[in-house]
Amino acid sequence: MKILILGHKGMLGSDLLLRLFAFHDVTGKDIEDFDIASQGACEEVIAETEPDIVINAAAYTNVDGCESDSDACFSVNAEGVKNIALACRQKRIKIVHFSTDYVFDGTRKTPYQEDDKCTPLNVYGKSKLAGEQYLKQFSDNFLLIRSAWLYGKNGKNFVKTIIEKARTEKLLKIVDDQVGAPTFTWDLAAAVQLLIEGQHTGIFHITNRGNCSWYEFAVKILKSACIPEVTVKPIKSDELERPARRPHYSVLTCRKFSETTGKVMRYWQVALDDYISKMGY
Repeated sequence: MKILILGHKGMLGSDLLLRLFAFHDVTGKDIEDFDIASQGACEEVIAETEPDIVINAAAYTNVDGCESDSDACFSVNAEGVKNIALACRQKRIKIVHFSTDYVFDGTRKTPYQEDDKCTPLNVYGKSKLAGEQYLKQFSDNFLLIRSAWLYGKNGKNFVKTIIEKARTEKLLKIVDDQVGAPTFTWDLAAAVQLLIEGQHTGIFHITNRGNCSWYEFAVKILKSACIPEVTVKPIKSDELERPARRPHYSVLTCRKFSETTGKVMRYWQVALDDYISKMGY
């Protein structure tokens, strides 16, 4: 298959490129290479490569930054998806697009399913939901994947931040009232490959197995990286006074993915150990 990855230099996009290039004809375009907010630019970049599949891994992911820059956030996460969907529809090209656990409000006590009601709490979540709605409206051949708490080799992420802070600070204060599923982008990319090669469509939730709070995640990171001399103190979200509200519980069930592919994602602890080993921490 001929695949075009938009946002191929990002944390997820770069792992998708590495996973897929050995098996398919893969081309990458970064968000810096074209104006995703322009329908004409999206049509041009897709026409240049004539792909069978477009994977949109481009996104505005600064959750707190979205609160003060909603125009830029919606232009990438919503209008950009609309433009890509319209360009692909003209040529009957399949779209793979990524969304987030933050489309949910976190009031449930059990994992969210693909068809649960979406009521985002922040601008970022609202922009991603708008992107989902545009995708459904303008494409009849799509794969929409919601994931959560991503970390990988490229770009900033929570794992890197905790390890960097631990080098200079002996006390880390981390929230313990937000629960989700940490997800290694390498594992997510492998799952996407399965769905693409199986020619599946629709909405899928994909994360590593299990769940934890950000506090528990931080404790495990330091343990895996063999940094025992740092104290991690649990705090509540209200103590941080961050611009964007976060859901208290945003765990996603991956049952549909497992039943569809016959594959089960690794536990988040195992994936994290693998990541830290690969990164040489």
